[in-house]
Amino acid sequence: MNITIIDGQGGRLGAQLVKEITTRFPDAELTAIGTNAAASAAMLKAGAKNVATGENPVAVACRSADIIIGPIGIVIADSLLGEVTEKMALAVARADAVRILIPLNRCDNLVAGVPNLNAGALIADAVAKVEGILTKDRTD
Repeated sequence: MNITIIDGQGGRLGAQLVKEITTRFPDAELTAIGTNAAASAAMLKAGAKNVATGENPVAVACRSADIIIGPIGIVIADSLLGEVTEKMALAVARADAVRILIPLNRCDNLVAGVPNLNAGALIADAVAKVEGILTKDRTD
């Protein structure tokens, strides 16, 4: 199972996801892509082994991903304070993967009907969704 985590800005969300995913699913093939060097460095420090930075790595990783996880802004061009390019957003949106988008109400992207949960609660829910996908694959 190829899991791609995409994050930007300081990479704190991505780093937390890397820690949880690598701990809970050590056999998963994990790729962490930062939209900038700081985000990539944070995910590398958190334990990601396959790490890259920028637009083309997002596009390449999305081609082989089974699951893509990141803030909802990864599918919105110019989000994350302009770090997400059109090419990145399209690569994520067009990927033949399950997308687990974490609804952070920031950067003028507000998700109606979603309460402002803390990052820990959002990450726990994202990891539970990954577990549901992986468990379903084992039973099929």
